[in-house]
Amino acid sequence: MLRVPEPRHFVDPAPFDPDAGGGRDSGTAYASAWRLILRKFLGHRLAVASALVLFALYAAVPFVEWLAPYEQAKRNGDMLFAPPQRVHLFHEGRLVGPFVYPYRQRLDPDTFRRDYVGDTTTPQPVRFLCRGDAYRYLGMIPSDLHLVCPPQGGTLHLLGTDRLGHDLVSRMIYGARISLVIGLVGVAISFALGLLLGGVAGYFGGLVDAAVQRLIEVVRSLPELPLWLALSAALPPNWSPLWVFFGITVILGLLDWPGLARAVRGKLLALREEDFVQAAELMGASPARVIGRHLIPNFMSHLIASATLSIPTMILGETALSFLGLGLRPPVTSWGVLLNDAQNLAAVQLYPWLLLPVVPVLVTVLAFNFMGDGLRDAADPYH
Repeated sequence: MLRVPEPRHFVDPAPFDPDAGGGRDSGTAYASAWRLILRKFLGHRLAVASALVLFALYAAVPFVEWLAPYEQAKRNGDMLFAPPQRVHLFHEGRLVGPFVYPYRQRLDPDTFRRDYVGDTTTPQPVRFLCRGDAYRYLGMIPSDLHLVCPPQGGTLHLLGTDRLGHDLVSRMIYGARISLVIGLVGVAISFALGLLLGGVAGYFGGLVDAAVQRLIEVVRSLPELPLWLALSAALPPNWSPLWVFFGITVILGLLDWPGLARAVRGKLLALREEDFVQAAELMGASPARVIGRHLIPNFMSHLIASATLSIPTMILGETALSFLGLGLRPPVTSWGVLLNDAQNLAAVQLYPWLLLPVVPVLVTVLAFNFMGDGLRDAADPYH
């Protein structure tokens, strides 16, 4: 009979190091949940690039007065519907640096349109970190320092001007403050309502759940766009631009919470019977603590995706209302207010640069969507 030799066991007498060898990643073995989420998110290149774009946009919000070449209300009656000016580096084969050619205006006798022709004989250098139009930083501190200024005695309209001679680049920079902030504030309102009502309905159930569900059904049954239009039109016309801004923000926030509330309610109904919830209740945890510390963190990936998708919805809502003339109005500047000029198709056909304010809207919405996909995948423990 063939005998199989017994296996020999070897024991390494060296002290055990949990972070070394064994094919284990020492940075992952004992990493926290947030560190694991960050590591997975950094592996999503498109999401990281989108996050950097959004960081740059929101970091520029407090400094729009400094970044804009002109003050937002500055008009130039001699440059109505002026086309974009190109920035050049070389003049007649010689390096001059960033400069523009001044425009010379003439009236076309056939079409009765203003034509702008660049004077290529006199380059005008662009100024940096210079003194320009006066403004009040954050409405309080007077200053006239700008990052970029037009040439002395010249103009700098990189994206052209509108029908009143406003510089489009400056107006778009100023409009970013309103359009980007309104998304954050609106989502904060909708998330507060959605988490509160959805959490209460999912945790307590019964009559509370039935009452919240009926309220959600009533709100969701109302047509969204006509309701936006009706509520926006109901704002008093004598309100200041600041109060109109807060009114539009509250309207967008109050109408966007039902979807989140229903999702939170469904998750809590499934999780409230888990053992860890019953253990927390037996230890005397209050309903608010059970919901906030034990239930909601268990579907954080869904909340992150909802937040990143709701912000562009708010931005598009404000843009649509302002585009239709029922949202923010001049002198407040937002991307939607700028697109109001695009309602005139004849003007767009003749002056296509009036559609350029739609570009930051598209970039912001796409960046939020791509970043939301990356955050959702990173926060999903089963991905």
